[in-house]
Amino acid sequence: MKIVYTDYSEDTLNDREISKKLVEDTIKNPNEIVEGKKERLVAHKLVGKKLLRVMYEKEANVYIVVTAYYTYPVRYMKK
Repeated sequence: MKIVYTDYSEDTLNDREISKKLVEDTIKNPNEIVEGKKERLVAHKLVGKKLLRVMYEKEANVYIVVTAYYTYPVRYMKK
C-alpha cells in the first residue's frame, strides 16, 4: 500500500497539526470507512473524544490523501 499526499493535504495537515503517521494509521486501521463526495472515501478514527476524518482517493494500490481534519463523532459516525 502506497500513500501519497496532495499539496493541499500537506498544507492542511501542517496547519492542523495532524501527523502523517496518524493519517496513515487511520487509513490502514479505521473505525469505519464511508463514502464521500466525488467518489472519495472517508476513513474515520476516534482519537480521544474527537473524530479524525481522512478524505482520500484510491487508485489501484495507491491511496491519495486529499485532506484530514478533526470533528465530533456524533456528526459523522455511523456505528
